[in-house]
Amino acid sequence: MIFNYLYNMIYQVFVLLIPLVTIPYISRTVGPTGVGINTFTYSITQYFILLGTLGINLYGNREIAYKRGDKKKVSKAFWEIEYLLILSVTVATIAFLIFVSFSKEYQLYYLAQGISVLAVMFDISWFFMGMENFKVTVTRNILVKTISLVCIFTFVKTKNDLLIYILINSLSVIIGNITLWPYLRKQVMMVPFKELNPLRHLSPSIALFIPQAAINVYALLNKPMLKIFGSVESAGFFDSSDKIIKLLIALLTALATVVMPRVANSFIKGDREQINRLLTKSFDYISFIALPLMFGIAAVSQEFSVLFFGKEFSAVGGILFVESLVIPIIAWASITGNQYLLPTNHTREYTYSVVAGGIFNLILNIPLIIYLGPIGAAISTIIAELVVTAIQLYYVNKDFSVIKLFNGVHRYLIAGAIMFVIVFTLSNKISFSIVHLIIEIGIGFIVYFGILVLFKAPILLEMIQRAKKIVIRH
Repeated sequence: MIFNYLYNMIYQVFVLLIPLVTIPYISRTVGPTGVGINTFTYSITQYFILLGTLGINLYGNREIAYKRGDKKKVSKAFWEIEYLLILSVTVATIAFLIFVSFSKEYQLYYLAQGISVLAVMFDISWFFMGMENFKVTVTRNILVKTISLVCIFTFVKTKNDLLIYILINSLSVIIGNITLWPYLRKQVMMVPFKELNPLRHLSPSIALFIPQAAINVYALLNKPMLKIFGSVESAGFFDSSDKIIKLLIALLTALATVVMPRVANSFIKGDREQINRLLTKSFDYISFIALPLMFGIAAVSQEFSVLFFGKEFSAVGGILFVESLVIPIIAWASITGNQYLLPTNHTREYTYSVVAGGIFNLILNIPLIIYLGPIGAAISTIIAELVVTAIQLYYVNKDFSVIKLFNGVHRYLIAGAIMFVIVFTLSNKISFSIVHLIIEIGIGFIVYFGILVLFKAPILLEMIQRAKKIVIRH
């Protein structure tokens, strides 16, 4: 499982890492307005991508995991789900083109973003995740994304090249998805269309689509609303902060994506003990990483924002400081929701949680954005995610004592808080520079792990023992 986690973590991080590598360059090249236009058109386009996926990524992952080991059943399920995906993407593409035809601004940018809608029908990463074969998605996507990175630095030179930047990103998505298909040959056989019934997957896909829609509605809602009630620049500032937070969260939620097929398989076999063991271990592991990430990014938020995005984006520092609170909250929900509720067929409970979060976000967004701008959007996001996580913990507690999940969290909280005080004080007393930032991160790392050693944190002792075994073997 550890190799699958590493592969998936690399994949998830790399997907986000490419735009993050380009952000310092792009933010300085196209400026706050260009970043804001890209953010606004991208967030609107994502609603149509959501319609196209129709919950199939999560459903397909789970369905393939259920049938893994029987090539005939896997093949039949794959083609049925893929044909359903093609149908839903076709509908989404038509709806998108109608929307663009009525749009009075940014039409060319919308059309460039729209290539990503078509790309969804070629995305079969859900199949490889269900088969627990993460190496394939990693290697192919790294190659394509690296080429896109080269193209961005080669062809995007001025503020007038924003359209080229969007096209490069969209084309890299569709090309990356297409390159996964040759790997299917050994794992999936052709099945005559007359033997298939794609529509039988529609209802369960929609059941998963509703919570996905709720999550994405409030995840994407902030940016269009910031543009409507504020400015396109404020949407860009919030998006810049959001990208950093999502990169850090990708490091964490990769674990839930890897473990989900295994939990689903254990659920089918009725192995309750294995499910509980995975849940406890994953929660402790994700808390061990999420809490120092929250404290760390908050401590260096202002310095990091100026150095990374440029002086024009100094406003991102305050947003990042506030939004960092959401890191452990989303991380915990990735365990309770994606690792437990969904693979154990508690789809209805999962749906309740994210719909409630969406409602809270929608209600809070307007007043908070009007009075506090991007920081208000960050606060609204935090409250919405808290609602989601609290409801999921309530449902998990019916089958498993959630108190056990938080057994070691106090150690990480204390160590993280002490680290924050020290690093934040340093960050505010010395001048902003890359060298100073690296030193602060290094000091934070030493302080956090040093305190955990004093606490004799079980997870750290386990890691040390494993490291000793590896050294002895070699």
